[in-house]
Amino acid sequence: MEFCQNCGKLLLPKNNILQCYNCGYEKIISNDKKKDYIIEEKLLDNQELIVIEDNVNTMPTTKGLCYKCHNRELEWWMVQTRKADEATTIFYRCTNCGNTWRR
Repeated sequence: MEFCQNCGKLLLPKNNILQCYNCGYEKIISNDKKKDYIIEEKLLDNQELIVIEDNVNTMPTTKGLCYKCHNRELEWWMVQTRKADEATTIFYRCTNCGNTWRR
């Protein structure tokens, strides 16, 4: 691995040249080091790609009441908004309309 002399980012190989994609610095790969930068990857033609278009809910839920749409299922999470010796703030978001509030 080699790093850019200008910005310190990783140099990536492309067409026998090491390139920095951050600042544009280029360095030619010497003949004795070309074997170190060969990337071999097997690609499968029958490889399947799974696309999930649904909005997956990973937040914990609880029963409550949304004051806008009267839905009874709410997502919730806690955040320490003040000093460490004070209680956390609990936020709620309606799973139906997305209305968010805190307690």
